[in-house]
Amino acid sequence: MKFKVGTRNESTREAWLEQALKKVPAGSRILDAGAGQLKYKKFCGHLNYLSQDFAQYDGRGDGSGLQTGSWDQSKIDIISDISEIPEPDGSFDAIMCIEVLEHLPNPLLALQEFSRLLRTGGELIVTAPFCSLTHFAPYHFCSGFNRYFYETHLPRFDFTIVDFQENGNFFEFLAQEVRRLPVVSKRYTGSALRLWEKVSIYFMTALLEKLSSRDTGSAELLNFGCQVRAVKN
Repeated sequence: MKFKVGTRNESTREAWLEQALKKVPAGSRILDAGAGQLKYKKFCGHLNYLSQDFAQYDGRGDGSGLQTGSWDQSKIDIISDISEIPEPDGSFDAIMCIEVLEHLPNPLLALQEFSRLLRTGGELIVTAPFCSLTHFAPYHFCSGFNRYFYETHLPRFDFTIVDFQENGNFFEFLAQEVRRLPVVSKRYTGSALRLWEKVSIYFMTALLEKLSSRDTGSAELLNFGCQVRAVKN
């Protein structure tokens, strides 16, 4: 029997993002800030899409934590620091910044820049992990982007939150990490899990799926990350 608990982080986020982008009026000028390999350009066919990235990550990074191995940023439109994007004030109708904030030494400077770049009434679409393993190092600086981060800082930069979703919950997050045990064990202890240990993972996953199905609000403790739409005042 296959359990789905802990496997829906990315798919849930992308489904939310696709629907959020559909709500942006056709022809709107949108900036994909920290666009990387333009993964989400596919949802922007009805929009005037422009990508930005600092374009220094090469897939190998410093070799620590999780790396992609390769990373193609040859199609980026604007290569710049995310806090100093060479575009005029109020020149975008929408900005999306997806799973990027944890890679910024000072994410608040990015929010300030987004506020400058968006016209009044423009929309900011942002996601970031609540908690994340070290990835893309050395460009991984922080974690813990929870409800209170957005509720505190977005209003400071003239944004009003119009949609806020917490992706997953405590049990989903634990299941995601339990599923990593074979790979992490092999890499950091040099040993593969034994049969009884694999069976233990199976039963733990079954338990977490049952608990997740009964969940009544554990996302306030821990979740995969927050999904936010905000309007520039």
